[in-house]
Parts: sequence; C-alpha cells; structure tokens
Amino acid sequence: MTAHTPPEGTADVQIAPIPRVSIQAFCETQPIASAINRAAMDRRMSKAHVKVNMGGANAAIEAYRDSPTPNLLVLEGTGDRDALLGQLEDLSGLCDPTTKVVIVGPFNDIQLYRELIEMGVSEYVCAPLDVIGFVSLVSKLFTNTKGKPLGRVIAVMGAKGGVGSSTLAHNLAWSVASAYNSPAILVDFDVAYGTAGLNFNQDPPATIMDALTMGERLDQSALDRIMYRCSETLNIVAAPAILDSTCDFSENAFDHLLELLRGTAPNVVLDLPHVWTGWVKSAALSADEVIIVASPDLANLRNTKNLLDVLRLARPNDAPPKLVMNMVGAPKRPEISVQEFAGALDVEASIAIPYDAKLFGVASNNGQMLAETEPSNKINESIAELVRNVMTKANEPAKPVKKSLLAPLEALLARMKKAS
Repeated sequence: MTAHTPPEGTADVQIAPIPRVSIQAFCETQPIASAINRAAMDRRMSKAHVKVNMGGANAAIEAYRDSPTPNLLVLEGTGDRDALLGQLEDLSGLCDPTTKVVIVGPFNDIQLYRELIEMGVSEYVCAPLDVIGFVSLVSKLFTNTKGKPLGRVIAVMGAKGGVGSSTLAHNLAWSVASAYNSPAILVDFDVAYGTAGLNFNQDPPATIMDALTMGERLDQSALDRIMYRCSETLNIVAAPAILDSTCDFSENAFDHLLELLRGTAPNVVLDLPHVWTGWVKSAALSADEVIIVASPDLANLRNTKNLLDVLRLARPNDAPPKLVMNMVGAPKRPEISVQEFAGALDVEASIAIPYDAKLFGVASNNGQMLAETEPSNKINESIAELVRNVMTKANEPAKPVKKSLLAPLEALLARMKKAS
C-alpha cells in the first residue's frame, strides 16, 4: 500500500458542489480527455453526468444534428483560430439556448477571447487543463453563491462504536469557535442517540429532524431557528435522541441542509454516527476534511483500513483523512502500538489521546468540554494540535489567487484599456 498524495493542483479554496447537470466534452487530445475524466471523479461532481468523446468540434456538430445539446458543452480546439471560429458558427445553430459552452484551446489570444465571448461562449481555457481548475469553473457556471465565501465541512467519524468520536467532534467544534474566535456549527447526525445536547448541557427546542422534515423548504431563516446558540461563536444542530422514527433516510436527505450550512459559517463540524448508510457515506464523501477516530485494537485497524480505502478512492483530489488514536494505554488491555497501527495503514496519526476515564467521565457528567473541566490536562494540548492542523490552511494569510482562468488575458485587456 502506498501513501495517498493529492495530485498537483489540489485547491484549498472551497468549491460549491455542482448540481445535477449533463456535461459532454468533445476532445482532440488524450491529455484533455483524461483531465476531464479525472474531474468527473471529483466528489463535487458526483451529481453531474459527464460523458467524454473524441473528435473535437466536428464530432460535436455531427452528434447534435439530431439530438439535444447538454447543459454544458466542452470543446477542445487544436487547429487555427479561423477554423475554430467557423466550427463554432456551424455549432451555434444546433445548440439549445440554455447550453453553456466552454472552449479549451492552445491560443493565448485576447482578440480570440473577445470574439468567443461575443459568440456566446461562457469561458475559454488555455491548455493544459487543470483538474481542480476545471471543477471550479463548472461550479461557478452552475452555482450561485452570491460572492459569499463557502464554509469548510469537517466530518468526524469513529472506526468503531464507543471510540469517542462524538466527544472529539464536540471538543473540536468548541475549540475552533473559542480558540480561533471563528464561527462554527456543530451538527449531530446521530439522530437516534446523539449526545451534543447532553455534552453541552443544553436542551435545544429544535433538532436536525426539524430540518429534515422541511426538506427543500428549509431556508436560512428556518435554519437560524433550528440552530441553538451555545456561545457567541458556536451554534449546534442537535439530534432529537428519541426513537419515534427510524433513521433509514434517503442518500441525499441532508444535501440541502449541508448546502445551507456551508453558506452560514466558515466552519461546520459533522458528528457522524457509527453506521454505514447511504446518507452517512454521502456526508463523509462530501466533506472537505475527514477525521477518523480509532482505538488501538484489531477491529479498529480493520475498520479504519476499510474506511481509508473507500475515502481515498472516492476523493482523489482531496487530502487523505486524518487519523486520531483515542483511549491509548487503557489499563490491563492488550493493544496495538500507535506506531504499528498507523504503519499498517501507511498513514501518520495526527494525535494520540491517552486513556483518562476520570477526565472524560467528569466532563460528560457535567456537560462541559475537556478544557473547561481540567484546563491544565495535557489532552487539551493534543486537541489544540489537531485544531491547528485542521485550521492552519483555512486561517493563514490568503495567497493571491486568480480571479478566473483567464486572469493573464484579462490583465492584458485592462492594461490596453488604461493605455487607450
């Protein structure tokens, strides 16, 4: 087994998930076709239907003489600019008015760009094609975030029941909100047995079931009423923790809720239950960061490996999940050392939390976080280290980023206008 390394071009900026749209590409070279196929595997493109064809614009013209065009048509042009413009002229009479068109070509030509925009082309991209850049472009074409930054979703899940993943998720959200003074939302996905309300010593009047019942009718004002304010910077969406109904929800049951949460706070922490249903899998795969909590025994090792295999395969353009070892060094319990556990998985443990029944028990019974219960305990520093690991990229000074894939051409155009 080899360590998973995200491909070059992985972006730390947040990209909105792409809705259910049809995308068809007609390529002339294998590298561009391969890049679009890799983009189609990205978690943010999971709802889109992507089909890659060869043959370029000529093949597209033949294909759409008798069939409707998709929501997005991607064309690669490698010939001269006049040939490309002629092909687009022929294609324009076949395209539906709602079809967006993206051209991938070798020309770094501002005049060509102007002509393509005048013809109704949505965007022009110079080859080679960056996978994350393409996903971001498609997202901007089909999602409307109204200029608002998107929040990061951090999913915390246990490799086995009883390993303390909920406690870690709650303390993580609390630490992000307090230590970084950064607004955070904790969402308790354990609908039947969730403990977020208990661990924060709160009894919210509304729960995640209220959000689920509203479905697509859920809007920002309704979400504000469902969230319970624990502090100036921390809100929770609690679980009802009652057994009035079962939890066999549809795979996409929480998609709308997560979409709203992304636009509400810069940090969203999901406390995922230890079950493997369609909706839990969907929530885990869609998160920007995944943390797996495990205890050092054989069952946890097997389950962690299975989770890593699924997450790595489904999230090829994301950083690998972080591993947290919990309850290390429990008295009289044979265990696998942290080094052997992590080595068998070819990962490094982000932190290892020692077994401390008294600290965790008192905190739970008092409805407090660990740092509130015993501020001087070294476990708090371990959690602070995990928080720094999770938050570093999100809070470091922003690096200059291109406003679009055509930033060099746009800069040239701006200078030309200024000079004239």
